[in-house]
Formats: sequence, structure tokens, C-alpha cells
Amino acid sequence: MRSASSWRTGGDVAVKVVAAIDQGTTSTRCVLFDHAGRMVSVAQHEHRQHYPQPGWVEHDALEIWRNVERVVPEALRSAGLAVADVAAIGIANQRETAVVWDRRTGEPAHPAITWQDTRTAPLVAELNAGPTAALFEEVCGLSPAGYFAAPRLRWLLDRVPGLQERAEAGDVLFGTMESWLIWKLTGGPIGGVHVTDVTNASRTMLMDIDRLAWDDRLLAALDIPRALLPEIRPNVAVYAECTAAAPGVPIGGAFGDQQAALFGQTCFAEGEAKFTYGTGSFLLLNTGTQRPTPSNGLLPTVAYAIGEEAPTYAVEGSIAMTGSLVQWFRDSLEMIRSAPEIETLARSVADNGGCYIVPAFSGLYAPRWQPDARGIIVGLTSFVTKGHLARAVLEATGWQTAEVVDAMTAVAPVPIQRLKVDGGMTANHLLMQFVADVLDVPVERPLVLESVSLGAAYAAGLAVGYWPDLEVLRNNWHRAARWEPAMPDDLRRRERENWERAVERTYDWVR
Repeated sequence: MRSASSWRTGGDVAVKVVAAIDQGTTSTRCVLFDHAGRMVSVAQHEHRQHYPQPGWVEHDALEIWRNVERVVPEALRSAGLAVADVAAIGIANQRETAVVWDRRTGEPAHPAITWQDTRTAPLVAELNAGPTAALFEEVCGLSPAGYFAAPRLRWLLDRVPGLQERAEAGDVLFGTMESWLIWKLTGGPIGGVHVTDVTNASRTMLMDIDRLAWDDRLLAALDIPRALLPEIRPNVAVYAECTAAAPGVPIGGAFGDQQAALFGQTCFAEGEAKFTYGTGSFLLLNTGTQRPTPSNGLLPTVAYAIGEEAPTYAVEGSIAMTGSLVQWFRDSLEMIRSAPEIETLARSVADNGGCYIVPAFSGLYAPRWQPDARGIIVGLTSFVTKGHLARAVLEATGWQTAEVVDAMTAVAPVPIQRLKVDGGMTANHLLMQFVADVLDVPVERPLVLESVSLGAAYAAGLAVGYWPDLEVLRNNWHRAARWEPAMPDDLRRRERENWERAVERTYDWVR
């Protein structure tokens, strides 16, 4: 296999694919892509979700690592390829999920605390009432919230015996999931590289969003030792070579999953936006090289950084429960046997039967940011069947989409004329038609459904010269499906009013 340096200097194309490790909330996959940005093969394994208390959600970081060790060779075998056929590996990950591990043994100090977890609410309330609340928004662009990684790290340092002292001594390391995987892929206790990328770092509440560096004032506000933090790197850059899973293959970059999707959807120009439908759902709008200011419940974030170039920023609207609501409908209520069955069940009825589900299982995210909200089902009568419930589950995603898009439209310089979508839920045609109806704009899905994985692959391929520039990537984008709005205006207004009334009933359930 060619070295990373020989790829960057050009030459004939001998290596066939770029690999993406997509470490998501419910599963980990390896996807191989060719020069045209087409999927060659995919391997995927789910990991367990642990719920030790109401509102707490944890993952086993070692289980996730074992899945990475499995999916990379499985994807290669499925394509009839060898490690030597891989130009580079890129990583995308569930953002804000926090893990701390021993630098000498590689053992996690505690299960990873996921982005959906709500246990840090008391700490966040203290921060927002304290003297440093404005400092966080000024420096990192984020108001303190349980959504971000730093409060989880502070909780771990407080609750795991001796962890603060070990952190101060440099005996443990912290990272979001890409940091953990890169460290393991590059040797772990034997020379593992401890890095993070700017997009994941921008979601910790600890990085200066202008300087792209850890900020001592924010670290002091949370009493977090600098010694356990990873080095911040650009998204497109060679970090190191793998010693496990794909020995000798360079890791050419990493991304938080939603920024990876923006990159995979080739939203490289200011004003371009995408909506990803996965476990949660996320709207990102490219705002160029100017850092956006928080407004309308939307968050400023780093979109991507390529090598030594100035970073590109984005504004984001986040929804906690979309695909995970379907998973709950499948696993907890046992209404369906597989996620795709929900579309068939929902099509068995003409409408929702007057039933609305607001999935505030972990509070409400953008644009409302109500951490004390809890989920509710309203409008139940004896007429309602599981078909109506299935339809209400899907419509909940559509209405949450409408709220975020409305907030984005209010601050965007140009209204959204069409919505680019990606993620597993976009295979549901009934849902995508409903999204087009409630937004009253066309919805377009690209040929490659998994834009998160593609964005990670694009970063790695650019870093080693597999793809020469962004324009080549843009030319790879092709539309596969389009949904035109068809809902009458009066019905849209009436249904939106019903949804709004249902949402208001979710407030202040936590005492």
C-alpha cells in the first residue's frame, strides 16, 4: 500500500477504496467507498444501550471497540478486498458522548455517558446561575447544557473514586468516541495517539471556538485538568497509522457525525444546509468563515477545518428523539418487529386519528431547550389503533423538523428553498412526504443515503490525495429521490396548532 505521503504527492491510483468507521449511538459500521463516492460494502454491529436510572444512558466503550475490530475486516471480506486496498480511514462518531480511560491499561474508568443522558442537569443549573455562564457562551459559543461533553466529564471526576487525582497526575485520558477509537486503533497503551478533531472539540464547552484551542478559563470554571485532554486537530489531516483493525492504513481525519453529514452532502458553500435523520436528527447550515452567534435556540459550531485553512462554521438545530423513537416503539412497546415495518403499519390508516406523540424523553432540544420536559401521548380514544400510534411516531419527527427549520429560517440570510436529507430514516417514504408537507418545500435525498460515513471517508481521502479537491466531491453528489409538498395550507395550520398544544403539556414534569 502507498504511504500517506506518496498519496499526497499524486501518482497513479492503485488503492481502490477509502474506509469510514461510523460509530453511532446504536451501532458501529465500516463503509467502503470508491472514487465516485459510491458504497462498495458495509458491515455493521449494534451495541447495547444501558439505562441504569431514568434519564441515564450509557455505553460500554470496550464493546464498541470490539465491534470496530469486527466491522473493518468484515467490510473488506464482503468486497473481496484486503487491507492493502484501503487508502485511508476516516472516523465519524456520536458527538458529546464522553469516556475516560486509563492510559496504561486502556480500561475505561466508567461506562461512556452518552449525549442523550440527563444526569448532569443539577450541575448545568448551577453553571447557568453562576458567574461563568456568560463566559461559556462568549468563548465556546455554547450556553451550559447537559447535551455537551464537559458536564459529563465533571460528573465522572466527581463520582468515580480517585479519578480527579488520577486526571491531575496524567494517569487517565478523556475523549469523545473518536478520540477513544483513534487511541485504540493506533496502539492504545503502546503509543496510541490521543487526539480529537475540531468539530468534536467544539461540542465539549471547553474549546475557544475562534482559536480552536482548549481555553484555560473554561477549564478552570469546571476544574478540569488539561493533562487528560486530547490534542485538537483539523478534520482533514493524517493523524497516524493504524496498528489494529487495518494495520498500516493512515487515519486521515475525523468528524462529529453531523458535521460529517454536512461534508458528505457537499454543503461547502455558505447558505447550504442538510438535515440528517438518525437516532436523533440535526439541521446544519453552512455560515462560512464567520462564527455565527447563538439565536432562536440554535447553536454555533465548527463545520469543518481542512489542514491549515481557516475553519468553516455552521449553525445547528438538534432534535434528541427521532430514530430512537422508532426504536422505542419497536423494543419497548413491541408494536413492530423491525424498524422498516413502521411505515407499513402507519400506512394502514389514513391519518393519526387525533393522536400526537411528543418524544421529550430527554427533554426538548432545539429550538425550545426545555430540559424538564418529558414525553407525552395526547388525543387517545378507543378509536386509536397501533396504526395511528405508528403514524404519530413518524409525524413527531416531521413536526420537530418544522420547528427547527422555522427557527433556522428566521436567522438565515436566505430562506431554505429545498431540504437535503440523509440518514437511515429517509428510506421511509411516508415520513419524507410528511416532512415535505409540513415544511411546504421539496425534500431531496442523495444517491448515497449514509452521508455521515461518506463525509468521514471524504475527509480521509482528501488528506491522502485519493480525492484532489472539494469540487471533485461536489460532482459526486447525485439526487436519488425528491418529495414535493402536497398538504393543503389549512390542514397544515390546524395540525401544527394541535402539535403546539401537545408540546406545551410536556413542560415541567421533572420536580
